[in-house]
This record gives sequence, C-alpha cells and structure tokens, in this order.
Amino acid sequence: MISLRRIGAVCLRHLYTLKSGPVRLLEMAYWPTMQMILWGFISSFFTTQSSWLAQSAGALLAAMLLWDVLFRANLGVSVSFLEEMWARNLGHLFVSPLRPTEYLLALMTMSLLRTLIGIIPAAVLAIPFYSYNVFSMGLPLLVFFACLMVTGWSLGIAICALILRFGLGAESLAWVVVFAFAPISGIYYPLSVLPGWLQPLALAFPPAHVFEGMRAVLFDGVFQWGHLWAAVGLNLLYLALAGGGFLLAFRGARRRGALLNHGE
Repeated sequence: MISLRRIGAVCLRHLYTLKSGPVRLLEMAYWPTMQMILWGFISSFFTTQSSWLAQSAGALLAAMLLWDVLFRANLGVSVSFLEEMWARNLGHLFVSPLRPTEYLLALMTMSLLRTLIGIIPAAVLAIPFYSYNVFSMGLPLLVFFACLMVTGWSLGIAICALILRFGLGAESLAWVVVFAFAPISGIYYPLSVLPGWLQPLALAFPPAHVFEGMRAVLFDGVFQWGHLWAAVGLNLLYLALAGGGFLLAFRGARRRGALLNHGE
C-alpha cells in the first residue's frame, strides 16, 4: 500500500534542504530568467541589423569560442577546488608546507591546461566544418584569450572563497555565476543594444571590453587599445580582490577547523 505520509516525509526533507540553502531556490528561477534576457537582447539586435547577418557567422563562432574560454577558465579553478572538497582532501594538502598562494597558482595552471584541452579541438574543427579559422585573428586572439583567462580565474577564485565560507551548499555557484555576466558582456551583440543605464555596468567588467574589441578587429580591422587597457586594468583589480577574499576565507576556515570537515 502506497503511504502518502511517507511520500510527504521525503518531500518535507527536501523542502527543509531548500529552505536551508537559498542558493538552490535562486537557481530554480535563474536559468529561465538568464536565457530570456540573453536571447531577448540577441533577438532585438538581429531584428534591426539584417545586413549584419550576412557576415555574422565568423563573429558568432569566434564569440562562442572566446566565451567558452571564460567559462572553462572559471570551471578549471572552481572544479579543481571542488574535487579536493568532495574528496575531503583539502586539509591533507595544507598539512604539507603548501601555501595558499601556491595552491591558487596551481589551480590557475590547471585551469589553463583544461581550457586549452577543451578549446583547441573545437577551434580546429571549426575550420573544416564551417570554413572559419579563428586563428586568423592573429595576435589579437592571444590578447583576448589571455584577458578572458584572467577574468575566469578571478571568478573561480572568488567562488572558491564563497565555498570555503558557506560550504558545499554553494557549489552550484561554480556553474551559475559566470552566466550572470553573459547578457552584459556583449558576446553576440554590441553593447549599444543594452539599455543606456546598463551599459556603464557592462563596461565595469573585462568581458565587455574583450568582445567589443573582438568585433572591431573582425568587422573594422582595427585593434582598439582603449578596450585592451580597460580589460587589463579591471582584470588586475578583480584578480587582486578575489585572491584577497580567498586568503581571508581560507584563514577563517582554518581557524574554524573547517578544512578537514567541510560539507553542506
């Protein structure tokens, strides 16, 4: 006989989990809202720029590949960190002479390797499949790649700090936070599509400068140095803030004895 009481008990257990983890509640509404905002801006741009569509294929592929650099750079840091948390190995690492700064440098190195392994095959396959060679951008491509890598590192380190502070209940931030920047980064459309009040916010983050610079190279053949220096300056600022936040969270976790006993 099916027991509604037992079914209700299991549901109640999960409701308590949702109640204790506001990140989970936020995530339920997050993805539909983000998709609506992002594709709404893309649609708004395309409906007024039909002439742009004829030459947009290469720009869209380049934008997709560069966005994946940011996404994978972030995951390369945060998932490598989470793997230690899942294995409850973080405390064991820091019993050794390993310093937190050395650990962050190792995470960034692994992030670079993971990103290259993921991106290079996709970029190479775009040549025979779509007759588009992203490497034809030359030196600007390397600059854009480096800027987005550093942005991804900053995000990943900040997420690691939040996980240290709030536990594994915040692990979904590793996949969620980066997409909050997608609508204001101008990945597939220029920043002029955004409402006027939103454009200054977009320019306060490096990806917007990178993607604006990418379009200038692809469509106008011009490398915009202003966007480069803005991206570099913002990256240095955010990387320093993220690193400082991680060190503070690490110090707090060590004081609480949480390095050996981290859970939800």
